[in-house]
Amino acid sequence: MADLFDSTPQPAPSRPDASAAAPRPLADRLRPRALTEVIGQAHVLGPEAPLGAMLASGALSSLVFWGPPGVGKTTIARLLADATDLHFVQISAIFTGVPELRKVFEAAKMRRGQGRGTLLFVDEIHRFNKAQQDSFLPHMEDGTILLVGATTENPSFELNAALLSRAQVLVLERLDLADLERLAQRAEQELRRSLPLDGSARDALLEMADGDGRALLNLIEQVAAWKLDKPLGREALTTRLTRRATKYDKSGDEHYNLISALHKSVRGSDPDAAIYWLARMLTGGEDPRYLARRILRMAIEDIGLADPQAQTLCQHAWETYERLGSPEGELALGQAVIYLALAPKSNAGYVAYKAAMAEAKKSGSEPPPKHIRNAPTKLMKEQGYGAGYAYDHDQEDAFSGQNYFPETMKRGVYYLPVDRGFERDLKKRVDFFANLRAKKGG
Repeated sequence: MADLFDSTPQPAPSRPDASAAAPRPLADRLRPRALTEVIGQAHVLGPEAPLGAMLASGALSSLVFWGPPGVGKTTIARLLADATDLHFVQISAIFTGVPELRKVFEAAKMRRGQGRGTLLFVDEIHRFNKAQQDSFLPHMEDGTILLVGATTENPSFELNAALLSRAQVLVLERLDLADLERLAQRAEQELRRSLPLDGSARDALLEMADGDGRALLNLIEQVAAWKLDKPLGREALTTRLTRRATKYDKSGDEHYNLISALHKSVRGSDPDAAIYWLARMLTGGEDPRYLARRILRMAIEDIGLADPQAQTLCQHAWETYERLGSPEGELALGQAVIYLALAPKSNAGYVAYKAAMAEAKKSGSEPPPKHIRNAPTKLMKEQGYGAGYAYDHDQEDAFSGQNYFPETMKRGVYYLPVDRGFERDLKKRVDFFANLRAKKGG
């Protein structure tokens, strides 16, 4: 992502503690001192972007930063306070309770009485419960605080509607490889030496950070401490360093985003994308049994009767996983995903089911026509139950064309097979019986 600001770092000598003996962590020493030094997030910070426009107009509102770790949420909040001459207060929802919040609000009121505003930065704001979130509202409304919250979770699900209505949500994105390379160059200036890596190893180092700037600086600090005679290659680097664990929350947004990507890749007949998203979920620690259930659902929902074999294959893949376990059984799930992606697609059965369910709820308790009701007793026969029923096997083409819907209900058409896969044959059968029904006046 290109940065709209000039992000040229300051010369190393101008920074305090720039010597090799500096005790502070590299991430702290390289913390931007102005918004113009922030790497990435141009879609938020640029002159025409939300924050850039707010600062230009002098009308900064309460904000919620939503994004992954290590993309600058805390840093940007601190720099916003500097840019607007607000007193900066930082708390974490993990360690702050109601008594501490009261103290923060009282101090902000005193500060306001002295003519100074307060920017209150709340890290992990989604961890506050509803009552705690509500406690911010009056202080936001009367201007006691300008709230800037930070969260890695979807605010739509984790924050109160009342709080969201008073704050603008800004999405911060993971740093791309170009951003990370610029950050690495800035670190080398601070360290006053190049990293002892060849080009391939340097690429691997950036990939290991997985879009997290803070993680990259921590990795660089480790590499810079090594005493080496020659630059390391990719293989040597990956032997020395453990790749950063992939961000994956099995109960959060990432879980739903990735299963959605898998399902839509299958529906879109892209086996390569489908197997990739399956691999992403498995490497993230997803339960293969959950994936087996979802894969079977895909067979039913998106392939349906266009390939009836797909459902059976997915069931067998699930059974194979149960018998073999990991990692061998996961291969069966992968093969099932590839098969589904390449299978002919039809949601006609799924659509028919939903339409029939909607009609069933609408029609209520309408009884079947008398001629197809069961008549096990004399009384029921006297009431006309079963009278006039035509046994289809005794009819020409084994088809009577009788009405099977409630007598007060117009005949519904719910199943509309597509002209793909096995449903092409089913469509011929549907049309065949429809024509016979029309001839018989059914």
